[in-house]
Amino acid sequence: MKQILTVLLVTLAIGFNAQAEDALYLTSQETYDLVQEQGDRLLFVDVRDPIEIMFIGFTDMVDKNIPFKLADRSDFLSDKGRFAMNTNRDFASQVEEALREKGLTRDDLVITMCRSGSSRGKPSAEYLMERGFTNVKYIDHGFQGSGAKEGKKKGMRIVNGWQNEGLPWSMTLNPEKIYRP
Repeated sequence: MKQILTVLLVTLAIGFNAQAEDALYLTSQETYDLVQEQGDRLLFVDVRDPIEIMFIGFTDMVDKNIPFKLADRSDFLSDKGRFAMNTNRDFASQVEEALREKGLTRDDLVITMCRSGSSRGKPSAEYLMERGFTNVKYIDHGFQGSGAKEGKKKGMRIVNGWQNEGLPWSMTLNPEKIYRP
């Protein structure tokens, strides 16, 4: 009986932890709807490096582009075939400043969006929560979405995400919103 109870408690704990983790994300459509309905009561942040945005696209629905990670063009990682991505040390303070500019606080909703949702969207949301922001979510599958698993376009980011959901975006960047150091 004790074993059954232990297994049940562990199972419930794992399920609760998964639900708590899942509570961090929103879909692209949910985010779009929230911005339409409550845009003045939340902060929507694109956390991608601005150079990435320039080549992939942008949605003017975001309040601001504040990169969570910035490409370090002086540090090429040969084994990975890319530049190092370093955390923007001013990220939390820049998000807090953007909140203040909208008349909001650390307790108001902040939504982060990266390219895929996993490498910077979720980590940026967790980073802010660790620093005292109380209501942070990220867009699952981010701006560009996931890669196709099979077919002629295998690996291409044509599944889900902001772009693939048909939400507003363009290749034109809004200079008032794009990060500049």
